[in-house]
Amino acid sequence: MPGGLVAEVHTRGARLHGLWVPDRDGSPADIVLAPRDPARTATTARYFGATVGRYANRIAHGRFSLDAKPYQLTTQEDGHCLHGGADGFDTRLWEAESVHTPERTGVLLHLRSPDGDQGFPGNLDVTVSFLVGRDGELALTYTAVSDAATPVNLTNHAYFNLDGEGAGDVLGHELAVHASHYTPVDDDLIPQGDHRPVSGTAFDLRRPLGIADALARPGADEGYDHNFVLDPCGDGALRPAAVLYAPATGRRMEVLTTEPGLQVYTAGRFDGTVLGKSGRPYGRGAGIALETQHFPDSPNRPGDPSPVLRPGEEYGSRTVLRFSTSG
Repeated sequence: MPGGLVAEVHTRGARLHGLWVPDRDGSPADIVLAPRDPARTATTARYFGATVGRYANRIAHGRFSLDAKPYQLTTQEDGHCLHGGADGFDTRLWEAESVHTPERTGVLLHLRSPDGDQGFPGNLDVTVSFLVGRDGELALTYTAVSDAATPVNLTNHAYFNLDGEGAGDVLGHELAVHASHYTPVDDDLIPQGDHRPVSGTAFDLRRPLGIADALARPGADEGYDHNFVLDPCGDGALRPAAVLYAPATGRRMEVLTTEPGLQVYTAGRFDGTVLGKSGRPYGRGAGIALETQHFPDSPNRPGDPSPVLRPGEEYGSRTVLRFSTSG
């Protein structure tokens, strides 16, 4: 695609499998982590690059009530519902159609999630698009409609390394997050108490900071796997969420979104058991996930923005990855 970006999207899991981006010298590299063995996407690399839902992130104990009716979702090993449950959207084969315009090219993917899927109410029809532009952007747009009230929270779970997939860890990258509050969590990564100011904590990333330096702060020992409450913007407008920069290659990725939150995960639990596309193992910090989203467990937290989609409404979410180089 003119503009330098090339994306590879797979229909299994509506998965961003690769994204080639030029460095400051114009040399492209694939910056998205994915397993060398495709079978790993069913196990230890399950969420790599996938579209996750019906509800991204965690719902405590897989339980919530909606309109005074209780619901029990499927749960995973820790007893909570993660990324839509035991058989989430990442496991499904989506229907695809290509899109070509003078300015953008890409793919639309469609999925029907039936009433009762993983315990969620309502028949849900979902569309996600991946569109590469001449302007150095990858735009991800999600829409959904339902015939019954249901929580919906869709995101993409790509891991990025701006030096290139398999090039080592991202500890030398610099990260800024446009958030003055974050969500504290318990040992199961379930939200605990109110959102807290980032000021004076390990979660203050309002100015660019090397990831190694950020993780050396007290309170970040295990790395980040937390929701950041993005600073407000106009209703429905794209808001700046994060900027990731790799000094070694000059690649810079700006994340903009219509979503209220950003889950930052620095791959602290990677242990080298997954071999990447390059054949190199993915160890701790091999990539970073920047998941635009509603807040975790918000069906059980009435003070958070509501994730409930009702009949006659349309769920809409948009995230833009904007690439440039510097240095």
